[in-house]
Amino acid sequence: MASRCGFVAIVGTPNAGKSTLLNRMTGAKLSIVSPKAQTTRMRVLGIVLRGEAQILLVDTPGIFRPRRRLDRAMVAAAWSGASDADLALLLVDAKTGATEAVRAIATQLGASGRRCWLALNKIDTVDMPSLLPLTATLTALAPFEETFMLSAATGDGVNHLLDRLAEAVPAGPHLYPDDEITDLPDRLLAAEVVREQIFLQTHEEVPYGTTAETESWEERQDGSVRVDVTIYVARPGHKAILIGEKGSRVGEIGRRARAELCSLLERKVHLFLNVKERAGWDEESARLRAIGLTDEG
Repeated sequence: MASRCGFVAIVGTPNAGKSTLLNRMTGAKLSIVSPKAQTTRMRVLGIVLRGEAQILLVDTPGIFRPRRRLDRAMVAAAWSGASDADLALLLVDAKTGATEAVRAIATQLGASGRRCWLALNKIDTVDMPSLLPLTATLTALAPFEETFMLSAATGDGVNHLLDRLAEAVPAGPHLYPDDEITDLPDRLLAAEVVREQIFLQTHEEVPYGTTAETESWEERQDGSVRVDVTIYVARPGHKAILIGEKGSRVGEIGRRARAELCSLLERKVHLFLNVKERAGWDEESARLRAIGLTDEG
């Protein structure tokens, strides 16, 4: 069979650049990105056609030491993505190197017995000679079949990685239509775009104590859509910060998110935001399911 198709899970610590790499490889904004760690909370599928191969890229949450039920669900989603995939790609920030967390992930991948590759990201920020000892340290922990040097931000080395992935995924029929680039529902995408703006426009604990859910999606006769998104916050102080003086902050979050959604959906979007205080939302099963996570208890 000429066609090939397989799942590739991108795993690593928070802020390794997994979402940036997914967006670079698909050529589309599928996974939200911010300079802050732990921005990604759920698995996001990106579909790439490379010759006769359909590469199904799975961006996973960063793996870290969990404290809340939300954290546990995020880490579980990452490891589940790796175990379900045909190949796991460990993405490592070349600048921070083989931290204790990176070593732990590499060791667990090695113990899993699954196919795994290594990719050193952000090579544009380091001296090239430092990459060899870093590679040696990590390959001693897991049997990585191949190692890649790349920069997700600039695209350097990404095409080579895609070419090799196209050759490595199993032979078989494509699982998705060739014109699709993700299976992410538009309702979930809308909530994620709002949450991205919260990460970009607020600081310290606020974005981590916040979630967003699309409450309603109304198609209009003129081809536009009305989207109502509720932002849940854990503390009263967070609500005040998000709303801002006379609604200035939530208004700016909505304005930028609306523009992003219009671009992504290629249609006019009427976006309405509502901020509600809900203490302990990050321990609620319903809230976790709403953002695409499985409750880990």
